[in-house]
Amino acid sequence: MNQFALEIKGLKKTYKGGVHALKSINLEIPKGSFFGLLGENGAGKTTTIGIITDLVKKNSGTVKVFGFDIDENLIDAKKQVAVVPQEFNFNIFEKVEDILTYQAGYYGIPKSEAKTRIDKLLKDLDLEDKRKVPSRMLSGGMKRRLMIARALILEPKLLILDEPTAGVDVLLRQQTWDYLKKLNQSGITILLTTHYLEEAEQLCDQIAVIKKGEIVICDRKENLLKSLTKKTYILDFDRKPQSINGYQCQIVENSLEVTLTKGQQLQQLLSDLNQSAELLDIRHKSNRLEQVYLDLLNSN
Repeated sequence: MNQFALEIKGLKKTYKGGVHALKSINLEIPKGSFFGLLGENGAGKTTTIGIITDLVKKNSGTVKVFGFDIDENLIDAKKQVAVVPQEFNFNIFEKVEDILTYQAGYYGIPKSEAKTRIDKLLKDLDLEDKRKVPSRMLSGGMKRRLMIARALILEPKLLILDEPTAGVDVLLRQQTWDYLKKLNQSGITILLTTHYLEEAEQLCDQIAVIKKGEIVICDRKENLLKSLTKKTYILDFDRKPQSINGYQCQIVENSLEVTLTKGQQLQQLLSDLNQSAELLDIRHKSNRLEQVYLDLLNSN
């Protein structure tokens, strides 16, 4: 039995003008995974998604969605997938409920079944009281939720999210994360692209990084985090602190930035503190996945 939601082998794409968007990439996304595809703008993420969804034609390679080859069984492959694009692409003058109703009708979902799905999605995504509101009247965060609802009306097995919380405030972002976690726990495989590394660290169990059209690493999140060679902490004091012997330190006003190299531990650092100033707080300078990601992008 096929264990992968998505199998990509030797995928290549060169655009007119000679731009090599994809250089023989390989990816395997297990069923039920919450998979993160990270990379800079222009790295090849959007091209990859476009090929999976038949919006971009590949030059060579194979793509299978739940075992359906997009060259041999395109219709069956497309039935498994729904995409939440980065840009809003619904009619801003249509009401929220109508947008979902038209989407269901376009895909041949019976009216009675569509109504049941719409009612549940509006409730789950906290859009119930916006049912009759023109979509242009929604906040940015509500529009993002409407995009997710429109994709989920199809009940896909694979949900592709392209920057799903871009421009969303902190509270709505956290609520969206909680909802996406529940979706994944219900059995839906999710492919996420995001520039918020905190989002990827919070949600994903596996992560691939694409750089200039090539996959430079693909591994479980915990393995990537273990690969960190250095960690930087910020220690806040009630007044200007002093450097600590044996550690790489930088003083910024009443804070001390300390970078721990491999072998140095936070517990030992705290034991070595010898400050007249009082320690008020300690935190990572950046999240751990962000540091792994930056190390990969900066490597040759």
